[in-house]
Amino acid sequence: MSAPGPGGGNPFEGLFGELARLLSGQGPVNLEMARQMAQWLALQGQPETNVDPLERIRFDELFRAADLHVARTTGLATSVTGGLLRPRAVGRSEWAARTLDDYRPQLEALAEGLTAAGLAGTGPGAEPEGEPDDPTARLLGGMAQMVGPLLLGMQAGSMVGHLAGHSFGQYDLPVPRPPSDELLVVPATIATFAGDWSLAVDDVRLWVCLSEIAHHAVLGRPHVAGRLNELIGEYARGFRPDPSALEDRLDDFDPTDPASLQAAIGDPAGLLGAMQTPEQRQVLARLRALVAALEGYVDHVVDEAGRGLLSAPEALAEARRRRRVERGEGERLVERLLGVELGQDQFERGRSFVQGVVDRAGDDGLARLWSQPRHLPTPAEVDAPGLWLERIDLPDRA
Repeated sequence: MSAPGPGGGNPFEGLFGELARLLSGQGPVNLEMARQMAQWLALQGQPETNVDPLERIRFDELFRAADLHVARTTGLATSVTGGLLRPRAVGRSEWAARTLDDYRPQLEALAEGLTAAGLAGTGPGAEPEGEPDDPTARLLGGMAQMVGPLLLGMQAGSMVGHLAGHSFGQYDLPVPRPPSDELLVVPATIATFAGDWSLAVDDVRLWVCLSEIAHHAVLGRPHVAGRLNELIGEYARGFRPDPSALEDRLDDFDPTDPASLQAAIGDPAGLLGAMQTPEQRQVLARLRALVAALEGYVDHVVDEAGRGLLSAPEALAEARRRRRVERGEGERLVERLLGVELGQDQFERGRSFVQGVVDRAGDDGLARLWSQPRHLPTPAEVDAPGLWLERIDLPDRA
């Protein structure tokens, strides 16, 4: 994989001369490298045209209609600031840059865990861990403190860049973002998807608007966003690297040869060598359950709110299903780094939970799902909605 340079080329060409600049003053994640790589991967080296003003106007129109239908279906406030909810139609490059900024707390949580374990340094002056005469500690304390933030920047940039290549909006992944009522949509990707599946482009645009607003209505609730951020952070901070993997990758590193650096860190996933811990697996069970419930709920809202609005809902539903099954590298990286898994089994699990609640307690029962922190479901309750209804004191009418 090649990474981008400041002018759109490969940053490993001439990187040796810029290495000091790249490493100087960096925090736990080298965001400059992350941004370069993300934007390069998002565009695949091709120029990007501005969004057509007519498309912006069309999204404004569809957003207003979608907002009304989502608010009516959910009973939730769709605005998180009390202002006007509006779309921001962007290109893939802007989506990548904005997403990196928005994901910064999650990325820094990942860096925090790896720093505590001795992989990622916090910049010049960081003290290596371990005994002074331990070769592995010396390796990790020297090279890793220099390369760690750069590596994490590459990892973050690779993840966001791959996501930017096919994301429709800002909530393709249910990761909370800073409070704002301006929601990103990517018209070029939406139009390509509609064309590939012979779908009416306005149908796909409207579906994206409904989905984005439904996600925003739930993730805009502070206790929901807070719980998701807590679980993602706890998971990301729990990584522990495999020192032997790092040592193996750096064995052939020659500081006088820029090509050697590319060979050593060109595959950030391999260099990371991070091992999932038992504690992480416990966190992951809670995180996956909450994400499944959220996605099942959003699917239900989109189906209900879109009833009568979409011209070919069956064809769109099949295209959505296929898109979810065919996950790309970006989703796999997110699953590994942040624990946010969106495989088809997750969507089916969430859909079964929501349908189980509706069958037993109706839409009024489902409306209580996001009403207060204690109503967020546990993993066992997502698999047995009757348990959730019993715990929150709702009668089971099934």
